[in-house]
Amino acid sequence: MAGLEKIIGEISLSSDTLVKELLDKAGAEAAEIKQKAEKEAEESVARIRRESETRLSDSKARAQSAAALARRQLLLQEKQNLIGEVMEKAKKKFLEMPDAQYFDAVIKLVQKNALAQDGEIVFNERDKKRLPANFAQSLAKAAEKKGGKLKVSDKSTPIDGGFILSYGGVDQNCSVSALFEEGAETLQDKIQTLLFE
Repeated sequence: MAGLEKIIGEISLSSDTLVKELLDKAGAEAAEIKQKAEKEAEESVARIRRESETRLSDSKARAQSAAALARRQLLLQEKQNLIGEVMEKAKKKFLEMPDAQYFDAVIKLVQKNALAQDGEIVFNERDKKRLPANFAQSLAKAAEKKGGKLKVSDKSTPIDGGFILSYGGVDQNCSVSALFEEGAETLQDKIQTLLFE
């Protein structure tokens, strides 16, 4: 039996060695798998962190851009409101000028807008009632400088101020509102320069 015990002992020793080798190999493979998994996890965490930081940075940039755009739009709207207020005050001031100044301005507008034709100047009812005594002569001189003739119409028109030049059915609107609308862009540019530059 001694031979059998020797064979069993060798098999046992051999199997212990084999089991130890297998366990060592399995442990080494497990350690390698664990190390690889940890490395992949670290890389994934780093990638996710980078992507998150990029998304956060992009979101922050978009938010800042949107805020800057909203600020510029509000500022532009406020500037336009202020310009509109200044234009309305200027129009009101023109309409409320003392009679002498107002009709001097009317004569200057006639000199600028009159045609080399015969025609009439039509006022609103308020202006028609407050015409200066020498207005007809001043009007005639202004029209003559342009090669035409103008007389004050017996009719009136529903405008805020200023006048309408009427030449045989063709009317030229020189009301205060029309003049301000016509020159609105130029006036807005000048007002913006005065207020904001």
